[in-house]
Amino acid sequence: MRTTFDLQSHSLHSDGELEPAAVVRAAAAAGVELLALTDHDSVGGVDEALAEGPRAGVRVIPATELSSVDEAYEELHILGYLVDHRDPAFAATLEDLRGDRERRVLAMADLLRAEGFELDDSELRRRQAAGDPLGRPHLAHALLDHPANAPRIAAEGIGSLRELFPRYLVPGVPTYVARTRPTVGEAIELLHSAGGVAVWAHPFWDVADPAAVRAMLERFAGLGVDGVEAFYPTHTREQVDLLCAAAAELDLLTTGSSDFHGSEHKTFAGFRAFELYGHEPRLGALTARAG
Repeated sequence: MRTTFDLQSHSLHSDGELEPAAVVRAAAAAGVELLALTDHDSVGGVDEALAEGPRAGVRVIPATELSSVDEAYEELHILGYLVDHRDPAFAATLEDLRGDRERRVLAMADLLRAEGFELDDSELRRRQAAGDPLGRPHLAHALLDHPANAPRIAAEGIGSLRELFPRYLVPGVPTYVARTRPTVGEAIELLHSAGGVAVWAHPFWDVADPAAVRAMLERFAGLGVDGVEAFYPTHTREQVDLLCAAAAELDLLTTGSSDFHGSEHKTFAGFRAFELYGHEPRLGALTARAG
């Protein structure tokens, strides 16, 4: 199969740079034929993306990406495809999860201020008012964009999000507030309750040890996960081989994405930016039921 699918992308409804329709048009320009818009804890952009799909010549899958916790890991992502994005119960749960995300971000903002930083919180307030998810990237920009912080961040060698995150916005530092929910099992259950297909996103982005990834995938399969995002820009041939072999044994789907966030993003700036390394993806119902 040619890589004309790209099953993770983000818009302004989470931490992407473009409106949902613009994401679809950018995907079409890159030759994507099957696309999923997977904003974090949100389906707010799905209707716009679905409407743009036929105009752009792209089949769009209604989807989302849930952040979850699992034992020592508190930022594991579960992609949900083919969800009923208009289901009121599902929407209410996502709103609750966004509220928890907002609580954590605002608590981290208070801790950063206590550390002596000023924050340009105009985007944080705009997103609060719109009901859009707040994330650490938005908080990082609020810090980096305030001119009063320029001398300090320059002295600390911080020039971008890449340097800021490990200093102030990751587990273990004093200005970080931990996530507590949902668990991976709860995320899978939530997606299934909305009629969705649950896929573990970019395993090796979050977990370095191959044996740990294999063991976690087996455990998640026991919790009902339907697939794994085997193909990803940062995944090596060895990592893809492992994920595809494990998925075949466990009868799981193998999906892939470029995790598009926008053309200006330092890491995820283009579509179709992943390798299959000779493997055939297993997309199952994602191709049969895409709108």
